[in-house]
Amino acid sequence: MNETAENRIILDELCSGQQLAVLATNAGKAPYTSLVAFATTPDLHTFYFVTARSTRKWSYLEANRHVSLLIDNRHNTSDDFSQAAAATVLGVAAELHDKARESALAHFLDKHPGLTEFANSPDTALLQVQVASIYLVTRFQNVCEFHGKHI
Repeated sequence: MNETAENRIILDELCSGQQLAVLATNAGKAPYTSLVAFATTPDLHTFYFVTARSTRKWSYLEANRHVSLLIDNRHNTSDDFSQAAAATVLGVAAELHDKARESALAHFLDKHPGLTEFANSPDTALLQVQVASIYLVTRFQNVCEFHGKHI
């Protein structure tokens, strides 16, 4: 197996195995980060998360839809320096409505059934991130880039 194929396996496991990501938005003069529950399509071209429309992240997303998500598997031990993996996902977020929302929400809730009430609230937005690229870092220094249809 080549290195790219191995890295894709690591990336798939990271995205399917982790429940939370750090969402970075643009707060105008500085970045703003938040923890979000996420789900992704199997091809990793699309990520989903929910947020209340009363949050800072929502207001920042309304002003600038370009986002970054960080997904990692660290355990806060010394082993992380050799074994942790982190993926930075760059993309553009947009709220989903109607049938697109229904389908994506069902997929999201398959991974996060405990968020059903929150996700179905009229005050909650379901966002889709269309992925432009993903950067996977392993062993704290090995970087593998995935772009567009090559994700």
